[in-house]
Amino acid sequence: MSRIPTGWKTRRNAELGLLAFAMVIVAVFGATVEANQFGEIRMTAWIPAALVGILFLGLHVVVRYTAPFADPVLLPAVALINGIGVAFLRRLDLARAIAQKQPEPGIFAGTGGRQLAWTLASLILAAVLLLLIRDHKIVSRYAYTLGLVGIVLVMLPAVLPPSISEVNGARLWIRFGSFSIQPGEFAKLALVSFFAYYLVRKREVLSLASRRFLGIDFPRGRDLGPVVTVWLLSLLVLVFEKDLGTALLYFGLFVVTLYVATERASWLIIGLLLFFGGVYVAYLLGASVGGPFANFYDRAEVWLDPFALENYERESGSSYQLVQGLLGLGTGGLFGAGPGAGSPGKVPEVRTDFIFAGLGEEIGLFGLAALLVLYLLIVERGLRAALAVRDSFGKLVAGGLAFTLGLQVFVILGGITGLIPLTGQTTPFLSAGGSSLMANWLLIAMLLRISDAARQPVTGAGPERPGPKKAPTQLHGAMTEVIKP
Repeated sequence: MSRIPTGWKTRRNAELGLLAFAMVIVAVFGATVEANQFGEIRMTAWIPAALVGILFLGLHVVVRYTAPFADPVLLPAVALINGIGVAFLRRLDLARAIAQKQPEPGIFAGTGGRQLAWTLASLILAAVLLLLIRDHKIVSRYAYTLGLVGIVLVMLPAVLPPSISEVNGARLWIRFGSFSIQPGEFAKLALVSFFAYYLVRKREVLSLASRRFLGIDFPRGRDLGPVVTVWLLSLLVLVFEKDLGTALLYFGLFVVTLYVATERASWLIIGLLLFFGGVYVAYLLGASVGGPFANFYDRAEVWLDPFALENYERESGSSYQLVQGLLGLGTGGLFGAGPGAGSPGKVPEVRTDFIFAGLGEEIGLFGLAALLVLYLLIVERGLRAALAVRDSFGKLVAGGLAFTLGLQVFVILGGITGLIPLTGQTTPFLSAGGSSLMANWLLIAMLLRISDAARQPVTGAGPERPGPKKAPTQLHGAMTEVIKP
């Protein structure tokens, strides 16, 4: 680590200590599951936690040598969530084996074993990204290619036959036999990079105001083209992929990145009006026309009154799943039944969409609040990296990635708790699934890379990079950069 000047602290030992503490919590969770399921804590209870700890220790070593100034909180916080996800999925496997009087699944068998394997693959991808991309600004060279790739990945499930792309009414997947992938998870990473590069180049034009209304500067009509285009693409996702969460994720990502780049609150107002107006029109068309709008109308009806008998017995889009999830959350109360002592298997899709509801039954409101604080901490650290990094592209990428993670958590929890209609999104780092886990670990690796650039000393922090000299970052409500003439 020759690029570390004398006297500068990298905080890697603090990261290692936090990582060890996180793995202790995961081990205690797994041991409690064993105690409640079998009445004793066996030696096999410690094996999954030990394996997960070894995997995260390996990534810590990579971070120590490739991004020594990276934020020391990001990796331990994500590792704790990921470890609890693996332990809970293992708990579901054990409960199913006991209920069906089958042999106990091996460490690498069942959903928990597959999630452990996906964790290994995800950490390898994150390490490869950190090894290959030593400067986040390199990504901007491929911005337009990434934008095209992102659009193709988003739209691909919509043009494929429903037999290989549709799960629970939403067309978000590509399935080949027992293997499936959700391309939209990777699309968000590509689109963040494209949006950031585009908005850095067009920021001055999009910041121009035509008129002022109620103290807010609104943009010129001719500058609305990018927002309208992304809005139309989001509505296409809503109609043809039948998923509100994915549409909201992509459109919200663009609008928030646009706001960060221009500091114009009017873009947020315009974005909200466009999105909710489009959703309401889609709901009316679903009630009157049906066709591609019918699925969204059914989900909206279930959301409006999940306990209505006609919604509970609906053939397509039944509210049974939502009701069971709400009952599970209510059963958990403040402290929960304890890991391994509840009945989360009664909630459909508890391994994927409704894992938060299953966890809520066993760790209660306080436990769920602790998990939400962890997510909030990850988002806050991502935004802190965006504030501190010295280039506009890095600011928008880090801000966009942090917002994407936060919005994804809001979308899935909003659907589970009845705040918004159900979506096909998975809870980051908790839910079973390889594509979501790999994409989100790549997101964290990019945040680690940007936070390393933000926290490293200005002088002596590596080779000189060509380009204009930059003045210190100035913050005026949003993240911008002042470049000397």
